[in-house]
Amino acid sequence: MPGKDLHWYKLDNAAKIIPSTAVGSDTRVFRLCCELKEEVNDIILQQALDDAVKEYPHFQCYLKKGLFWYYMEQSTRKAQVTEENLPALSALYQPGRKTLLFRVNYFRRRINLEVYHVVSDGAGAFQFFRQIITNYLTRKHGLSIAIDLGNRGSFEDKADDAFRYYYRRQKNSRALKQIFGGKRPACQLRGSRDENLHIHLLEGVVSVKEYLDLCHAHHTTLAMMTTALMIEAVIREMRISERNKPVVITVPVNLRNYFPTDSTRNFYGVITISYRASDYDGRIESILKSIKESYAMQLQEDQIIKTMNTYSALERNWALKMVPLQLKDLGIQGFNYLRLKEVTTSVSNVGRLEMPEELIPYIDRFSAFMATQRGQMVVVSFEDKLTFGVTSAFKRHDVMRNFFRRLVELGLSVELATNDYDMGL
Repeated sequence: MPGKDLHWYKLDNAAKIIPSTAVGSDTRVFRLCCELKEEVNDIILQQALDDAVKEYPHFQCYLKKGLFWYYMEQSTRKAQVTEENLPALSALYQPGRKTLLFRVNYFRRRINLEVYHVVSDGAGAFQFFRQIITNYLTRKHGLSIAIDLGNRGSFEDKADDAFRYYYRRQKNSRALKQIFGGKRPACQLRGSRDENLHIHLLEGVVSVKEYLDLCHAHHTTLAMMTTALMIEAVIREMRISERNKPVVITVPVNLRNYFPTDSTRNFYGVITISYRASDYDGRIESILKSIKESYAMQLQEDQIIKTMNTYSALERNWALKMVPLQLKDLGIQGFNYLRLKEVTTSVSNVGRLEMPEELIPYIDRFSAFMATQRGQMVVVSFEDKLTFGVTSAFKRHDVMRNFFRRLVELGLSVELATNDYDMGL
């Protein structure tokens, strides 16, 4: 471990498995984007970032290997804003190098924050990102107003491991099995992979009002409707011989909605939505009925507590704790390989993003993306723009073609953008 004069952090309980599971195109990096209504000034953006880091110093770290676990150590290296010059979601952690675990870049009107998942989850990183955007816009437009972003926690509160604080000891915990599965194989997304392991990004935008009207018409929520539409999109690509396999969607849950904390580190759980393709009768209602039951069961208080305790129990497993890190890496990689066979894709709903009223006229929309070995969707809303941030390791986007075409069939107007020359839609 580092000397007493250096500031270091244990990885939070959800982050402990992340370095071991970063493989191929899944760099375990996620990207947050803010599309402004004007070109970005890089000098002002650098000043905005410098000020934000003072409020969130635990982001300015690099990753080191200990004997039994990874840990983060504070870095004196200053993060530099650059014009975007790397493929999206490129690796941030490079073993043996003291590289920062986040980057900020820009292109024309868009500002991007990319974060290695050991530092934070999407909800926590959005607090840091909102601070950067707020600093930038107040400097850019000479706003002297006092703006409150809602997180009044101290430096220590923001860097706190909320898993450790809320952990409750439970008997017969099977952390590895809960995290890495043990269920039947699921339907798998397939396609021709990018030979350079680059991630393909697809961004779809619809009206929040129109989408919520659609959800209300089907007596469901935004999260459930999105999950149902994703399942339907997958089913439409399945071969007849695959219909005996379930479509399995993992849905991250922001535990801050259940346990109050100012922490901006990882604090999330995951629920699993499984649907038998053979039950689909061509109507979205047949999927929604099953999804509502799954959500209701897994979002009960006792189940949420179990979800939170799963990651905490991993650290408290003495047998696992004493295994050297090199062997842990190999074991976790093996478990993760098996787990991936039990999941089709993931849908993450960040929710409605709030910004100070004075800044809204300068912002067009927000979006988010997550590195993946297959495909994944992150949903963010801001004002009346609901953004579906899709990442894929494949050259074509057949499942997402089904998803967005279905939205059009249901009467919504969809705006699409991509980093591909050929969208494959």
